[in-house]
Amino acid sequence: MSAFINKFGLKSNTADLEKLAQELDKFQADLEKKEGALEVKEKLLVDKEIGIEKEQGQLRTKKEELLEKLQTVNSLSKEQAKKELFDELEKYYANEVAKRIQEAELEVKSTADEKAKEILVDAMRHGATDWVAEYSVSTIRLPDEEIKGRIIGREGRNIKAFEQLTGVEIELDETLDLRISSFDSVRREIARLTLEKLIRDGRIQPDRIEELVAQTKTEIDNILFEEGKKLSYAVGVYNLHPDLIKMLGRYKYRFSYGQNLAIHTLEETKIGMAIANELKADVGVIRLGCLLHDIGKVVTEEEGTHVELGVELLKKYQIPEKVIAVIAEHHEDKPFSCLESVIVWIADAVSAGRPGARYTPHEEYAKRMTHIEDVAKSFPEVEEAAAYQAGREVRVIVKPDQVSDSELIVLTKKIAEKLEEDARWAGQIKVVAIREVRATEIAK
Repeated sequence: MSAFINKFGLKSNTADLEKLAQELDKFQADLEKKEGALEVKEKLLVDKEIGIEKEQGQLRTKKEELLEKLQTVNSLSKEQAKKELFDELEKYYANEVAKRIQEAELEVKSTADEKAKEILVDAMRHGATDWVAEYSVSTIRLPDEEIKGRIIGREGRNIKAFEQLTGVEIELDETLDLRISSFDSVRREIARLTLEKLIRDGRIQPDRIEELVAQTKTEIDNILFEEGKKLSYAVGVYNLHPDLIKMLGRYKYRFSYGQNLAIHTLEETKIGMAIANELKADVGVIRLGCLLHDIGKVVTEEEGTHVELGVELLKKYQIPEKVIAVIAEHHEDKPFSCLESVIVWIADAVSAGRPGARYTPHEEYAKRMTHIEDVAKSFPEVEEAAAYQAGREVRVIVKPDQVSDSELIVLTKKIAEKLEEDARWAGQIKVVAIREVRATEIAK
């Protein structure tokens, strides 16, 4: 206290005491002010401490969760952990992904139709072909009037024998053009080849005609093989089994709703390959799938749809499974398993559905003619039967050892009655029955 009094130089008078009292009051106020500030700081420190403890509690909780997840992850395989991670990412980016998908869909919709049209139009342009199919008539230009007369023969015996043996109809007029007419393209081809041989040979008579017709029928396998090779080479397929190539040769003589199967196959293959190139599909599968998709239509020995028959046939020749799947699915009998199946289906529809590709009359015509012949052949005494004049006439060759001349008249009547019952829709039908007996002996 004495130091304090000495410091301020106190004297024993009232004025000094009052001054000292004021200074003491001021000092005390400063102390109280500092004390208040310290209390505020202390409160702030307490609040911070509480906040820190709260954050530490949250961290402990998070740590426990992470530890729990780590324990779960430790029990997962690599693939399971990857799936968990992807699931988390998918949830996190779900909104962004959805937004981008919507944007992509809008962009695709704005251009898809136009692009699809461009691809199909270009593919159809590639499918154009100059392959010619003879639907019902073949024409041969005769060298001169002498050959024309020899083909007709005395009282028409040569041309009659030719028609009976081949099952076709020959049409001649004042020109040198000879027309071979038949709804069956195989018969017409046999007749055409036989006639060409007769013209070259020069010996045009019934016996020689019969000999050459039989010879040509045995050569038909070679004809089918050449036609099949021509078709397969046209689309760039070179390593097929010979049996399959021969089956493809039958396409030339097969029609579906008036559309030649060889032309349809060639068109479809070119269209399918063009689409495959645009869509980066497997052109090899498309090429083979289009070429073989209707091969079941020329399988005549077994029962079933052409899809089923085709699939069973191709399995025997170890055709790739993907190609067989394409063929099995080209009529949507099974769900599409790949892009190539869809392309073959589209190419098939484009070729078959284009204007003028198919029409019903030829199919009905062929059905009517075949039915008339089948009715006539249903009699065991009949050896051969051929329908002419759009089904208005049927010529029947009987087995002479089973039918006598008198019985021939009765058989003809029975055939006509059978046709009246089973083929009323064909109209009036003339039945001509032929019984021919030959005796041959060789002079030595």
